[in-house]
Amino acid sequence: MKKQKKIKICENTYELQYWGENRLVTGIDEAGRGPLAGPLSVAGVVFPPGYHNDEIYDSKSLSEKQRNRLYDVILHDALWYEIILVDEAEIDRYNILEADRKAMTKIALDSPGEVILTDAMKLGIDRPVIDLVKGDQKSISIAAASILAKVTRDRIMEMYDRIYPQYGLARNKGYPTKAHMEAIELYGITPIHRRSFGPVKAKQMSFDF
Repeated sequence: MKKQKKIKICENTYELQYWGENRLVTGIDEAGRGPLAGPLSVAGVVFPPGYHNDEIYDSKSLSEKQRNRLYDVILHDALWYEIILVDEAEIDRYNILEADRKAMTKIALDSPGEVILTDAMKLGIDRPVIDLVKGDQKSISIAAASILAKVTRDRIMEMYDRIYPQYGLARNKGYPTKAHMEAIELYGITPIHRRSFGPVKAKQMSFDF
């Protein structure tokens, strides 16, 4: 008898607590902190109290097909959402952690959520913020934000792949794969590469577009 794969679902301990108090919850997550190229994508989601969907989970655990389908579901079902793209210049100016924190802070303050849940990011705002390690596996709101952020960024990298086809961006999404590093060595860096990141900075290359 074939063993069935166990379906992972978010426990939503925090949502259930605050929804029970009739308070809206904002989940915030990002995609693209590690790549050498492309923007950081940060998203926030507010669901109606009591919202339930067993399919929404950490975006990294889902297939591309699942993420794309759930992306549309989340946009339809959410009470509110916001997606911020942080470009390479801002990442280089502030460093990736602070650029991420700035975007998350803006989303938190823009949102109608009375309680903010983040995936392990502390925010210094005058609103309850709970930073959860592996939050995208514990909170449906954070998981949904992770899906919006990743799908948005992946689509942008696929667009950039048509502009800079030699870097394989549709496949590597800007991460430092062997093929990507070899392309940087051969062709130099592009306007979308993060110049403050070690592997890019170490090359000290320029490419005239």
